[in-house]
Amino acid sequence: MGLIRELAVEAGLDAERELLAQVQRGEGDCGLLLWRPRAAALVIPRKFERLSGFAAACALCEARGWPVALRDSGGEPVPQSPAVLNVALVYAVPPGEKEVTRLETAYLRLCQPFSAWLAAQGLAPGLGEVAGAFCDGRYNITLRERKLAGTAQRWRRRLVDGRNLVLAHAAVLMDNQRATMVELVNAFYAACGLDDRCRATSHIALAECLAEPWRRVGELPSHYRRALAAAGLALPVLAGEA
Repeated sequence: MGLIRELAVEAGLDAERELLAQVQRGEGDCGLLLWRPRAAALVIPRKFERLSGFAAACALCEARGWPVALRDSGGEPVPQSPAVLNVALVYAVPPGEKEVTRLETAYLRLCQPFSAWLAAQGLAPGLGEVAGAFCDGRYNITLRERKLAGTAQRWRRRLVDGRNLVLAHAAVLMDNQRATMVELVNAFYAACGLDDRCRATSHIALAECLAEPWRRVGELPSHYRRALAAAGLALPVLAGEA
């Protein structure tokens, strides 16, 4: 198995759920999963199922070669394809860490090591909202003031010790497929009867800023390992890691 697992989108979402379940069962205090979709899909929060136009929107996406998959976290539609790297970080909140800031801490624990990796490639990443981006949020990872990656998280509690667990996820656009993705999301919104729209110019792919970005991903786990170790969390060696 390589460092980046190539999975169908539904299988990738299941692999993230299993990683969370492992930590919830007490099989370690943290884990990291890097995966890449084998085929395209539009990943939708379950809240959209309540919309009257949802079935028609799903049929439209399916006809375009982007079947809909449902995810557990909130937010907005996110296109997934072989152009995307998914980074899933799971950890149990270290004892004594402030509960009041745990949401922000989880986003920073996900984003800062990735940003450090980007900086090591000579880039200048940022964090923040980007007007016109799909699934926009305060903790987008940005380059050139455009959205490179979106983030989300979900929480559980571990029965064995009562510690809170988080799965923090980032979807990183590695290859330039932004025009197709934005067109799809806008078509989905229109079919659902929603006024939301996004713009391709609000997004950026890593390949537009860095040559052969997939080849460099092998350096990424070490950045997470150092950041987690500073919080007292030992990240296991990933399958396929050098």
